[in-house]
Amino acid sequence: MPYEQQSIDFVLRTVEDRDIRFIRLWFTDVLGNLKSFAISPEDLEEAFEEGIGFDGSAVDGFAAPLEESDMLAFPDPETFQMLPWRPAKSGAARVFCDIKTPARLPFAGDPRSCLERIFREADRLGYLLNVGPELEFFYFRSDKDPIPIDNAGYFDLTPYDSSCDLRRNTTLMLEKMSIPVEYSRHAIAPSQNSIQLRYAEARTCADNIMTARHVIKQVAFDEGMYASFMPKPFDSSPGSALFLNQSLLSHDGENLFWAEDAPGGTHLSKLAKSYIAGILAYAREFTLITNPTVNSYKRLIPTGEVPCYATWGRRNRSALVRIPAHKPGKHLSTRIELRSPDPTCNPYLVLAVTLAAGLKGIEDGMELPAEATLEDATLSPSELAAKGISPLPRDLGEAIDAFEKSELMRTTLGSHIHSYLVEAKRREWEEYRMHVTNWERDHYYGGF
Repeated sequence: MPYEQQSIDFVLRTVEDRDIRFIRLWFTDVLGNLKSFAISPEDLEEAFEEGIGFDGSAVDGFAAPLEESDMLAFPDPETFQMLPWRPAKSGAARVFCDIKTPARLPFAGDPRSCLERIFREADRLGYLLNVGPELEFFYFRSDKDPIPIDNAGYFDLTPYDSSCDLRRNTTLMLEKMSIPVEYSRHAIAPSQNSIQLRYAEARTCADNIMTARHVIKQVAFDEGMYASFMPKPFDSSPGSALFLNQSLLSHDGENLFWAEDAPGGTHLSKLAKSYIAGILAYAREFTLITNPTVNSYKRLIPTGEVPCYATWGRRNRSALVRIPAHKPGKHLSTRIELRSPDPTCNPYLVLAVTLAAGLKGIEDGMELPAEATLEDATLSPSELAAKGISPLPRDLGEAIDAFEKSELMRTTLGSHIHSYLVEAKRREWEEYRMHVTNWERDHYYGGF
């Protein structure tokens, strides 16, 4: 019996045994918003075999012409999980879906299928992308105004850390959905928090990020609070990131980034160095994917903690790619930490483009440039340019321009997703440019 059929049979038995009355089919639009519709248990077997039809015309990035808007959602049985915040009796479950055309071909606008295609290419080359995400976010008292619920700071454990119980309940909820949490903590800013999920292969990691964002909001809502993934809610406080720890494993589970005798004490293999070089080389081109909103670039400012240039380093937390230290003997922990993404991104597309950039670096045998030092942070833009260090886009407009010209981004994402994002993000940027802000009124209303 095929493994997938075993998984389908397990899901069908579980639905019957637990009297599950609602099956929520989850998928994401191109912008990374979670979408869902529910079916009855009686329709689940048909969904596995034939898919469930729906109208994709109103889903961002799915289909423009109405005559091409019919879609099929095929549930992935490996992602079946009970929804622990729903009633135990006559409860609900969720399953992620792959979106296909009526001809049962992968839909070009489905982010999950896009990542799957790049993941399979890496697999063909003998690589498995392993990713551990760390998700930062804020808790506020309402969805109307960003009013912090505490004044705690980094790693604080105090009676006035109102976020503590929210983090605890979120961790328990995620673990009930078979998503292990390595740690949770209060982050630097008031009401800012962080949850790090355990490592998983790329597509499972993206599923887990989507689930975690939903659970974080659900737990906050249940407690009368509001969780926000806005990258930079306040001028005076640090923004929120989605740190992505990546490594390539062999089919035998060997960490291909590790090299015992690597010069310079980095313990990075030649393959790892070329992978990082690819990330750095294409960073400007994929920044629209890792940082997709106007507000994203309010976070990417020089603070010593946030990357503004395509650099790498070990002790330098302003580097785009940091090499975290690992315990002696823990070679499997050798990894890179990508520090630029923020939690508004579409994780499927982020993992697709960064994996593609790293693989391109390996394919072309790219050489890793010199490590960025803490002294580099004091250099001027012209001095950094003289050293061959490229800046990341400073705003959404620059990111769109670099992304639009990128042949690698078009090839990786496909022309459907690439063209949609250029068009949609240009509209967003133009809308922002025409908006008059309070800052402008404060500075110019009474002058001249």
